[in-house]
Amino acid sequence: MKFKFYSLKTAAHMFSKPGLTFLLLGLFLNVPIYPQLPTASEIAGKMTIGWNTVNSLEVPTKETDWGNPLINQQLIDSVKRAGFNTIRIPCAWNSHADQTTLEIDADFLARVKEVIDYCYANNLYVIINCHWDGGWLENNVTEAMQDTNNVKQEAYWTQIADYFKDYDEHLLFAGANEPNVDNAAQMAVLMSYHQTFIDAVRATGGNNSSRVLIIQGPSTDIDKTNQLMSSMPSDQIEDRLMAEIHYYTPWQFCGLEQDANWGKMFYFWGNGYHSSTNPTRNATWGEENAVETYFQSMKTKFIDKGIPVILGEYGAIKRISLTGEDLTLHIASREHYFNYVTNSAVRHGLIPFCWDNGLFNRSNGAVIDQGTLDALIKGALTSIEEEKKTENSSVINFMNVSPNPVSSSTNIQVFLKEAARVNISIFNILGEEVAVFNDLDYGPGTHSLRWDANNLPEGAYFINLNIGSHRLIRKVLLIR
Repeated sequence: MKFKFYSLKTAAHMFSKPGLTFLLLGLFLNVPIYPQLPTASEIAGKMTIGWNTVNSLEVPTKETDWGNPLINQQLIDSVKRAGFNTIRIPCAWNSHADQTTLEIDADFLARVKEVIDYCYANNLYVIINCHWDGGWLENNVTEAMQDTNNVKQEAYWTQIADYFKDYDEHLLFAGANEPNVDNAAQMAVLMSYHQTFIDAVRATGGNNSSRVLIIQGPSTDIDKTNQLMSSMPSDQIEDRLMAEIHYYTPWQFCGLEQDANWGKMFYFWGNGYHSSTNPTRNATWGEENAVETYFQSMKTKFIDKGIPVILGEYGAIKRISLTGEDLTLHIASREHYFNYVTNSAVRHGLIPFCWDNGLFNRSNGAVIDQGTLDALIKGALTSIEEEKKTENSSVINFMNVSPNPVSSSTNIQVFLKEAARVNISIFNILGEEVAVFNDLDYGPGTHSLRWDANNLPEGAYFINLNIGSHRLIRKVLLIR
């Protein structure tokens, strides 16, 4: 017998005296019952670091028109192996819809599904959004376009949600991208777009009645979000919403490609990464202290109130036109930026998703920028305090665990500056030792060993690495 599904909350309500009859009838009339999906907080606790597919399914024409080949399974496999456990897939729905009927092209829906399935094959969390897409929503958060855009928002998200209804909690929906908002009147319009998105998804039922949905701040700008976003939209179920902001500060370093009348390009960012020979290109604002201040404001506004925050995009272009010492220092500075922003986000409870189109060969998944990749993963998995200890150490550089969370086994990578004897112990949350790797004689460089956790229960585990008096600890989540 095939069953249709209701949420447990709905099912429980049906056990009222007439409701019980309806529930029993439903079970025999092909009406399944869906359990509620995990909460936003539970899912956020399992996300570590994310990657954007970048310049692919958000292209308004076809996927390859912005220079990338088709996303394939090899690429997604490589992203997972590199240490990411979440992927954000920007999508252009409006450009792939009939503008008379608002029906989304079936082939485009199927293609998005194909990419989502690549991610599911790797047990990744996945976010699909409504991206820039010609600016139909992003550039029209106005009272003049409010009714028209709400019709589109409802039509698109009803179709999207219904199409992906049976996917589990690993799939999350985001209703917009960077909706341009400058004042309270526009903020009210944006909130109507968000409300339409939520209501449309929930109305499709099934897993969508409890799926986690992501709500964008005004322009996904931290300052504007602090000033203009006084509340979240309403939802029929508790703790299933996340907030989203982006971070490209300072823009002169992150994205400015030619000098402007308001400011010059920055090539060098961060403490210890300024140039003494080309000082006019050093960042003059928006460095480490700014990162701390901005992310703390999001922690205070949302995270401390139980609302997880997605840092949906952040990044900095690589200025390959530079040469010599300037290029070397710029690359080191850029890696420091990725490392520091990632680390600060994690420390403040934000879930970081880098926007970088140069980490992988998009055709075969090969890593082509190991320095930036190491900076990102190290930033996500190593605390600032541990970094300071290891940078001053003559022995340890850092330890990485990938994948994390773990489903069955994971690789423990140890990076050494010089030869050493390594001892590794793994403990559960009760302090009980569950695995040990002692007296490992490693030379300088990178070493990897595999930890098989197949016979252990789900939960948090702690990997302790000891080299003489030096110690590092990594938290690992085991999830089936």
